[in-house]
Amino acid sequence: MKILVVGAGDVGRFLSQTLSDVGHNVTVIETSETTAQDVDESANVKVVEGNGASAHVLQKAGAGDCDFFLAMTSDDRTNLIACSLAKALGAGSTIARIHDQTYSDNSLVNYQLHFGIDFLLNPEALSAVELAKSIRHPGRVAVENFARGEIEVHQLRIARKSRFTGKALKELHLPAGMRIGMVQREGHTEVPDADSVLEPGDLLTLFGLTDVLMKVRPYFEPEKFGDNIRVVLFGGSETAIALVRLLKNPRFKIRIIENDARLCRSLAERFPHVTVINGSATSLRLMEEEQVGSVDYFVACTKDDEDNIMTCLQANKLGARHVQLVINKPDYEDVLDQLKETLGVELAVAPRKATMEELLRYLTLDRFTELSNLPDRSGKIIELRVSSDSPCVSRKIRDISWPRGAIIVVLLHKFQAKMPGPEDVILPGDRLVAIVREDSLKPLLNMLT
Repeated sequence: MKILVVGAGDVGRFLSQTLSDVGHNVTVIETSETTAQDVDESANVKVVEGNGASAHVLQKAGAGDCDFFLAMTSDDRTNLIACSLAKALGAGSTIARIHDQTYSDNSLVNYQLHFGIDFLLNPEALSAVELAKSIRHPGRVAVENFARGEIEVHQLRIARKSRFTGKALKELHLPAGMRIGMVQREGHTEVPDADSVLEPGDLLTLFGLTDVLMKVRPYFEPEKFGDNIRVVLFGGSETAIALVRLLKNPRFKIRIIENDARLCRSLAERFPHVTVINGSATSLRLMEEEQVGSVDYFVACTKDDEDNIMTCLQANKLGARHVQLVINKPDYEDVLDQLKETLGVELAVAPRKATMEELLRYLTLDRFTELSNLPDRSGKIIELRVSSDSPCVSRKIRDISWPRGAIIVVLLHKFQAKMPGPEDVILPGDRLVAIVREDSLKPLLNMLT
C-alpha cells in the first residue's frame, strides 16, 4: 500500500520504519532539514522536506493517490489541517494524531466530521485504555480497543442462584446498551441467539456501556458484587485524565497525586468525585501518609519516566497490590519489558507502541480485520466496514436477517461508538464489530462488505 506520513518525531519515525519493514511504500514529510536528512539516511522510506500542512507539499508528496495518510506530528492543529487537505486532494483514509482532549469533545462541533478525518488517535487516551483494562475487569477481550474504552467487555460465570439460570435470552429482558456476545460451556464456545438457554457455570462475555454492565452484573453473580477498588494515580497528565474518565463508575475510589498546585485546582474542579493531593509521590513520607501500601492499584503516569519507575518501586515495596506505569522514552521500552518482574511492575504502557498497535488494525485493504479468536477457535471477533453497495445499507438492524452464529456487538456510527439497537440504521462506511462462527463468516461478509 502507498502510505504518507507527516512528521518524523518519535512516533512518526517509528511508524514509518515499521510500515516500511513490512513491505509498504512509505513517504515521510518533515519540516526539519536535519531530521529529514537523518530519516533519509537511516530508514528505507522516501523523504520530502516541507510543511505537511501545505497543499503544494502534500501534492508533491503524492497525497492525492495514497491509500492512507497519517498526520503524526506533535502539533494537533497541523495534523488536523494536513488530514483535511489530504482528503480534499483525494487521499484514501486519513488518520490524525491528537493530544488535546478539546478535539475529542463533540458537544458543540464534531471536529472529526468537520475536518473530514477518518480516525483521530490520542496516544495518551490509548494508553489509558490499556491501563484501564486490568483495573476495570481482569477478564478482558481485545475488542475493547475498538471503542477507545467507550464499550466495556466483562467475562463472568453465571451463578446457580442467578435469576437468569434456566432461561432463554429472549426471556431475560436485558437493558439496552449491552449484549451477551459469547457463552462458554464445558470447553465449547457458542455465539448465542434468542433461544439460547443459560445454565449455572456458563462463562459469559458481555459487551456494553460501563454503567449498564455494572447494574446488570448482580443478576448474574449475586454473591460477587459490590467491592470498591482503590486507585492512586501519580501525575495529572493527559493519560491520568483519560483514565479517570474510563473509571467513572462509583466503585472506583480514585486519588491523584500531583505536584503542580494550579493543575490540582483544575483537576479538582473538573472531577469533584476524585480526591486530589498536592505533592509528589517521590516522597516516601507522602506515600506512607496516603497509605499507598493498602491500595488496589498504583499507576504512575507522569511525563517523567525516572519518577514513574522510582515511585512504582516504592509502591510495590510498600505493598500496593497492583503497580502500573507509563513509559514515554523509546529507549526505556525494551529494558522495562525485561525488568517488569524484578521491579514489581504488572503493566508498562508506552504511548508510542499503543498508537502503533492501534494504527496497524486500520492499515489494511482487507474485507475485515481479525481482532481475536474465540477460545476454542470455533470463530472470530472481527471488525469490518460496510460497503456502499451492501444490501443492508439504509435498513434497520431489526429488519436484517443476520446469519445464525453471528452477532453485532459494536457499531461505530458517525464517529461515535455505541451498542447497536434494533432501531439503528446501517449506513455506508459504518464500522461494525461482530462475533461470528467460522461457518457464518462468509455469509456475513457477503452481506456487509
